Amino acid sequence: MEDGGTQHLGCCMVDMKELSANPEGLRAAGGTITPKLRQLEFSIACNDLAASGRDRKPNALVQVAVIDPQRQQLVFHACTEIVEANKDPLFLTGVTFPSEYPDSQDSLVKLTVYDAKHKSQESSSFLGSATFSIGDLLRAKDGRLTLSLRSSDGVCTAGTVVVSHLKMGEMEEADHIATDTSSQKCPLACEPTDHSCIDRENFALTGPVFRNPVCKVYRFQTVDSKWMLVREQMEECTLSFTIPKQLLSLYIEEDHRRLQDLEELGELSPHWDNLRKEIVTRYGGIISSYQETLAELEKVTVSFKPSCCKAQKSLEFIPINLHTQRMRVTCPQKTDALYDIITVGAPAAHFQGFKCGGLQRLLSRYEADKKSFSTAYQCIYYSPQHTAKAQEVLSTVSLLQPLITSLADQLLQAALEHSSPGLKDALKRLSDKTEQFVHTLKDELVKSALLALHAARPGYVSKSQKQTPVLCHQQGHGGDQNHSPVQGLPGHSPTTPVTESPVVCNNVKGVGDAGSLKHQDSIPHHKEYDEEEWDRVWANVAKCLNCVIAMVDKLLEDDNSKQEPAPEQQLADVITSHNPGEWREQLTPLVTRLKECVLEVVEKAKRAMTFVLLQEAACSIPQGFNLQQRRDIVFSQALAALACGFVMRLYAGLQDKDFLRQLHLVGLVAQFESLLSTYSEEIGMLEDMEVGISDLQKVMFKITEAKTDDLRELQPSVCGRRDHYTVEVPLPQVIFQTLPEEIKEGKPLRVFPLLFNVGINEQQTIAERFGDISLQERINQKNFEILEAYYKTVSEKVPLECLPCFQTQTDIKELLEMLGHNVVTKKRKNVEILWVAGTICRRLNGIRFTSCKSAKDRTSMSVTLEQCALLRDEHQLSKDFFVRALDCMRSRLSPGDIGHWEDPEAGAVTENKPASRHFYPIALLLVSSHLLVVWLILSLVFLLAKYQ
Repeated sequence: MEDGGTQHLGCCMVDMKELSANPEGLRAAGGTITPKLRQLEFSIACNDLAASGRDRKPNALVQVAVIDPQRQQLVFHACTEIVEANKDPLFLTGVTFPSEYPDSQDSLVKLTVYDAKHKSQESSSFLGSATFSIGDLLRAKDGRLTLSLRSSDGVCTAGTVVVSHLKMGEMEEADHIATDTSSQKCPLACEPTDHSCIDRENFALTGPVFRNPVCKVYRFQTVDSKWMLVREQMEECTLSFTIPKQLLSLYIEEDHRRLQDLEELGELSPHWDNLRKEIVTRYGGIISSYQETLAELEKVTVSFKPSCCKAQKSLEFIPINLHTQRMRVTCPQKTDALYDIITVGAPAAHFQGFKCGGLQRLLSRYEADKKSFSTAYQCIYYSPQHTAKAQEVLSTVSLLQPLITSLADQLLQAALEHSSPGLKDALKRLSDKTEQFVHTLKDELVKSALLALHAARPGYVSKSQKQTPVLCHQQGHGGDQNHSPVQGLPGHSPTTPVTESPVVCNNVKGVGDAGSLKHQDSIPHHKEYDEEEWDRVWANVAKCLNCVIAMVDKLLEDDNSKQEPAPEQQLADVITSHNPGEWREQLTPLVTRLKECVLEVVEKAKRAMTFVLLQEAACSIPQGFNLQQRRDIVFSQALAALACGFVMRLYAGLQDKDFLRQLHLVGLVAQFESLLSTYSEEIGMLEDMEVGISDLQKVMFKITEAKTDDLRELQPSVCGRRDHYTVEVPLPQVIFQTLPEEIKEGKPLRVFPLLFNVGINEQQTIAERFGDISLQERINQKNFEILEAYYKTVSEKVPLECLPCFQTQTDIKELLEMLGHNVVTKKRKNVEILWVAGTICRRLNGIRFTSCKSAKDRTSMSVTLEQCALLRDEHQLSKDFFVRALDCMRSRLSPGDIGHWEDPEAGAVTENKPASRHFYPIALLLVSSHLLVVWLILSLVFLLAKYQ
């Protein structure tokens, strides 16, 4: 799959800022946005370095600094890796400057070469330095500068340094370069033969969603002794804060509506009224807490939450260290490739802690205890399925009632315009939505809840004292059978009866019996209550709709002057025999009556479902509210990460028709790779994360057209309520018009969240030998089944040719079989699960996430190892350079106290010491737990020897 010279094995890029500034840059064929500014990148090599000792070669590294022309101050910028024992070192780590810095071609860059005598110690010696201007490098004929290194006395020459201007996509094949560093040559930077790659180096997702890019550039050798150029770019995501703030506003709004619904229940008996007051107080406390948190978040100006703040209450809704990581690979005479991954700390409620476990354990314990709570509070127990159904009914009727009203008004408008096509279209849509409305209320839970509400009214107890109280768990009921007056309901048989069980009141066989409930002993049933009232109110909606349909048929047939009236015409004949006026005049009374009936049904259904939620909340008072808050916190972090990944993946695939087809036909898979252990507190984090990722299944995405060209209009927004959220992603008009019609019409886009976990640290070693890893095994097995079902759907609806192509030709079915085998295999630290799952995700155009406790050490180890594996498998990275490439990507060193490296997490400069070789074997922890023990022992011995 190619696009403008870039292959997405992860993505191809559109810069939204450039698009807004220059919409004409969107090419009709490829849709590529050509940026105006270009980043400055160069590589460094040295020749004939003089070592500080006679009998040894230098361990060279180069510090890069910029001389500020205004302040005449030296500002540290970057540092290369250390090349050991080489007088002519070729550094694999290059230097990159953002397009806006340095701000002038007159800016000076100073290169300082040091000899790190012993990598395990902090000592280093100065070898020489050289200075050049940005303009000198840009004006160099062959893009290369050869500079003499001045020693400390400023007289002697300590060797030379070669600076080569690098351009992504503009690297030609170098001469054969031996693996022996003494014979290495610098790759050339020159104009490419294929100009499709020109001006594509600025691929940053900057603007309204992604900002503050941090770039690093490398050059590595392939197996055929050619050179590839690799560029890493990490960015912060503004959705870290904007999504949680929007969710908090929605939480507050939803809880306010819940309070209003509770007040609208009307007068209740003293027992129920006291429970309602207590629940209102609880909700008031939650609303107040959320409002305080939202006010604190409004004061924050940064784009991400560092790990040091993970337990800070005001930031508990914010994901930890949410960043995007992009690797771009340019090889000679090959298509560019890009790989994306999102790194984020595990979504968990760190402020609340994990003393009693995480959400998964707390929810299981809570459901088991809720029945006893219902007895203690003398309230009715409803299962989680009933509670979810009540929330669904409330959400659906609240959505459909204004929609039906709007469609009814459109029908009247079409009648006023005397438009037959408009009348037919409006009637069809009105009928569809009304039938959906009636079908939603068909559930027997509504009827049972109305009975329960009736029993909670004042005076019910005194009336029932005259007869034996009738409850579902009591025996001796008399059985009867009623026929539903809803026989005119569209889509239902007129002879379908509504039968009642003589013993179990909530096991009533309703119309179609599709919504019948399971046995719940405590749902009340009282013969004194007129159960047919709800059926009559419900049936009136269907009858009114039938009258409207008949009237429209009559009007259309009269307009067409048909000879034979249709059988359905008889009802309309009765209605219109004395009123042959205009269409609107004849339809208005019927439409008005329909809207009144719908409103009456909505009011009753809302009261019934609110009473269900009242009882559920009453049973939840001991701990349910705290669990809801914890779930809100975890979901907020998970949704912010998912929205970030979706937007990044969408931006990358805007020009890929196959990807867009898969997006609206099936949806995307979002694979979360977790490295948490199943020991101590991290068990609670994993339990939180499992529930949070699972809750993402109720999230839909929708792509909209931005109202203006303002970049602020491209910020995604969230709407909905706890049982269903929709994230709207706006795009500029010029891009929105190129999307498939299904997406432009607002089709909801699904995402299938997956979680695979394999603990890799020393705590996991303890858990595997002495603890329990059943949680990890259950999570992996469950999500493997979801992935397998997703692939089956993709293979049925999307041609496999539409999926991305890789050099490794392993079939996805084989990969799934391999993953399934590893999931059930008892093996310690089986990281093969993560590698295979990640490979399948990329092969399926999915979104990749990597997480650990704070998205730092374990996450960075995993990401860099994955990147080097991709370079080896997809771009033929030489095996002799694999370890060096891994070292370069993991290196954040500077020589002793001389330089500083910006810490992207802390947002400030931090001192770094030369990397100690004894720390490297951490990478091998991903391979064997036994190496972990060896590493711990050797590190302890080393530290003791060092500080004695």
